[in-house]
Amino acid sequence: MVRTGVVLVNNEPAGNLSYHNGEYIFRYNDDYFINDHKKAISVTLRKTQQEYRSKILFPFFFNMLSEGVNRNLQCRQLQIDENDYFGLLLAIGGTETIGAVSVKSISEL
Repeated sequence: MVRTGVVLVNNEPAGNLSYHNGEYIFRYNDDYFINDHKKAISVTLRKTQQEYRSKILFPFFFNMLSEGVNRNLQCRQLQIDENDYFGLLLAIGGTETIGAVSVKSISEL
């Protein structure tokens, strides 16, 4: 099963983040990529047309998640496994994050 979220910068779609077969994939949207005025979402995810792939959730996105007791409470209230970082990111990434970048589940759009 593929799970996908839209990565937004100031509520504008910048790319897609997916999880499939134990691998995370991030790719910038073509429109976002070709616009020279749009900056990369992080220094570790520079603008490129290639996909970024990782066996672990990219640190930039992992750091958008709550820690400790707050994460435990969110997981319990949302009935999400505490080790399902991607599920938690999709659940809270559109409303509970700080800064210009947010992540929303495709079903929220």
